Amino acid sequence: MSQKYSIYFAGDLFNHKDLIGNLLLSEAIENNSSGRFVCVVPQHLEQSTNRSIDIRNNDLSEIVKADLILLNFDGTELDSGTVIEFLFAKALDIPAVILRSDFRSAGDQERGDPWNLMCSGYPRTRTIKLNSMAWYQEAWGKGGGTSAILERFYNKLSKLINSEFDLVLKEASVVDNKKMLQNVYHWALRFPGHGFSDLFSEDELKTLLEAKQKKGSVL
Repeated sequence: MSQKYSIYFAGDLFNHKDLIGNLLLSEAIENNSSGRFVCVVPQHLEQSTNRSIDIRNNDLSEIVKADLILLNFDGTELDSGTVIEFLFAKALDIPAVILRSDFRSAGDQERGDPWNLMCSGYPRTRTIKLNSMAWYQEAWGKGGGTSAILERFYNKLSKLINSEFDLVLKEASVVDNKKMLQNVYHWALRFPGHGFSDLFSEDELKTLLEAKQKKGSVL
């Protein structure tokens, strides 16, 4: 039986386009990997009537538990919450795939990624940049109604993302020994403050790291 990997799905979730797009893509990723890549989508965890520090802690705890992270880097300005989640994941050496489907140029790089240069250049991070308008028109041009268009679009996109997950998992960890790995995770539980370190017991953290090591997502 193939190994299952948990994917934290980071990105905007503030309007109907974000919410439905996240749902369609996350389901396509799981279906096209035969359940090997399973997305944790924050919109399924959020409490829309409660915007407190508990929401932040809940999302960060899912990143700690995740084997990989998928980040939506669309927009002329990147979503600040997504940037925080990206840097937190990188501090934990979690393999990452960045997706930009926005065809507009943005950021301050003359050549390179179309977003702020401070979010580029990190290890164990792969990027997918595509023109979603071109992809949509290609899928729409083949006809067949809305369901067929959506299936073509998300089938193609999810297969590309899944192949990048496989590639980034093969990249070498920046953590070179088990003691360092434990220290990194202990630090990560402390630095957010506001009760975050209480969310994981020592035994839970040990079990989590052993599972990640077995899957090869960390050292």
